[in-house]
Amino acid sequence: MRVDIMTLFPEAVAASLKVSILGRAEKKGILDIRCVQIRDYTENKQQQVDDYPYGGGWGCVMMAQPLKSCLDAVCADAGERRRRVIYLSPQGRTFDQAAARRLAAEYDHLVLVCGHYEGVDERFIEQCVDEELSLGDFVLTGGELAAMAVTDAVCRLVPGVLSDEECFTGESHWEGLLEYPQYTRPDVWEGRAVPEVLRGGNDAEIRRWRRKKMLERTMDKRPDLWDKRALSPEDEKLFQEIQKERSRLQLTEPIECRPVREEDMDAVELIFRQARNSLKKHRVDQWQGDYPNADAARVDMERGEGYVMTYGGRVAAYFCLSPRPEPTYAELTDGKWSREGDYCVIHRSAVGSEFRGTGMADKLFAAAEELTRAMGREDIRVDTHRHNEAMKALLKRRGFRYRGNILVLIEEGHDPRRQAFEKVLK
Repeated sequence: MRVDIMTLFPEAVAASLKVSILGRAEKKGILDIRCVQIRDYTENKQQQVDDYPYGGGWGCVMMAQPLKSCLDAVCADAGERRRRVIYLSPQGRTFDQAAARRLAAEYDHLVLVCGHYEGVDERFIEQCVDEELSLGDFVLTGGELAAMAVTDAVCRLVPGVLSDEECFTGESHWEGLLEYPQYTRPDVWEGRAVPEVLRGGNDAEIRRWRRKKMLERTMDKRPDLWDKRALSPEDEKLFQEIQKERSRLQLTEPIECRPVREEDMDAVELIFRQARNSLKKHRVDQWQGDYPNADAARVDMERGEGYVMTYGGRVAAYFCLSPRPEPTYAELTDGKWSREGDYCVIHRSAVGSEFRGTGMADKLFAAAEELTRAMGREDIRVDTHRHNEAMKALLKRRGFRYRGNILVLIEEGHDPRRQAFEKVLK
């Protein structure tokens, strides 16, 4: 791809375009970016490029002759190519990603004409310009900034300029969507943590999360783009999820984790009952008897192992975190634990129905992991019914790994089969 930028300030333009990614691509011979001084093609000693406009008015207008002579020289030097002459003008069609893709695909020589003063002689536009492009509905002092933006946007799409096609196909505007959020180290910066899904290592979950964020961002930040978009069946499912989540309670206040107290027991009992009903609704034969109940939570409290998650002073979730070995885990079958030694176990974790879908479950597990670390342990374990898909999805998202099967005989007359999971904390 060759790009000739006709300008009155070639040094300034070249200084920006011949560095970084575009500069490296030019050294490899993939790009050929030239900044051509229009003044070199004037026909008077003063190198005059502008004159007063016919009909009067404020300012001057760039003359057609220097522009046409400059363009002729550029085209002669470049030879026969798929060429497009573009005048950067506030009257042009707004430049966007679709235009960048079109120019990169259909042409191998772009000539970008940078106007100044009050514009250029209309006869040059009529005779020599193929199209006019604008960065937006505002006016710049010259076309150089626009020319640099067009050059950068088009050239980065030329094969070989970027290391991989995915470097630009996942970015904002490639398919009418804004790009997903990006994060780097450290994991936590000024109290803000990198989303757990990005640290879990599950490629499918990461792709799904990113796609969902692209939809959300476009909806929120660029409704004009969103209104133009037709959703694929996969995107429609994600959109319905977003709508459902936004109809739920939005957590805008701090969430706290603290030891359970006696005055919490009515709320804990309600949370257990709601969890029992939800499992029954999803045909999961777990917690379908009298267990768990407030009496079990009282035992946890006496042992110093019961915790509640609170929001706005209300009890939103409950869990037991025990440092005592779980006897049934010694009977693990069809697998093995990743390590020997001390560990903590999560029991009786449940979130109140009002707080489901708000991220409270993730907050609960994050709190349990921090408490495990505070106890000086790096191994945390949990089990769930083999048909409890919601819990298994949560564990997978939190980085837990399936280790094998156990039998939990605490509920007589109900399915005792459980799947055991483990997470080794970093």
